[in-house]
Amino acid sequence: EPSTPDTIVFVHGLWLTPRGWELWADRYRSRGYQVLAPAWPGMEAEVEALRRDPSPMNGLGVTEVADHYQQLIGALEAPPIIMGHSFGGLITQILLDRGLGAAGVAIHPAPIKGVLGVPPSSLRSGFPILRNPANRKRTVALTPEQWQYAFTNTLDAAGARRLYDRYHVPTTGRPLWQAVTANLNPNAATKVNLRNPARAPLLLVAGGADHTIPASLVREARKRYRKSRAVTDYREYPGR
Repeated sequence: EPSTPDTIVFVHGLWLTPRGWELWADRYRSRGYQVLAPAWPGMEAEVEALRRDPSPMNGLGVTEVADHYQQLIGALEAPPIIMGHSFGGLITQILLDRGLGAAGVAIHPAPIKGVLGVPPSSLRSGFPILRNPANRKRTVALTPEQWQYAFTNTLDAAGARRLYDRYHVPTTGRPLWQAVTANLNPNAATKVNLRNPARAPLLLVAGGADHTIPASLVREARKRYRKSRAVTDYREYPGR
């Protein structure tokens, strides 16, 4: 019988750092889990330092981030639960496809290759990066208004601004460009083996009110896995 995993590895997404997991980490530690929340490579500094100098993130892409987490997870004594949000949810699926993890949770995950159609709200959320192809090699910040639309649209302006000041950092533009062009690239960085029978169980989580990754994108990702013998489950939370 496999042992029950006692470690959770959190993977953050764009415009965030491990600080974004702080309340989640408290919750799971209080339930007896060891919690690890590594930063993307080049993002080990605190939020305030990355705002002053985001250049270490310039040109950072999906493969480099996945390789970084693979190295960290591979050094653990036992396979952990891997839990990622947005592009961290995409990275989670890549890591599971590589044979890592005891289970994976992808929370409002950015689309893997094969997910078709981009809702208008997703384009609006990503427009600060997508409006200029040169942003592939740059870091891009959000204004407070852009942040509220993309991240905190269920909050009032004051609540959204409080979280912006606490968590927001400029982000590398390359992963978003890799995702939106993936279906034109046979070797896309966002590609996973949808029929991989050996990967660990995967839970896809969607929020009905999400502008950046609407539930329709997550439901389509679930459909893409339908021919796999590996366990794939889906949960949707209306209004969240």
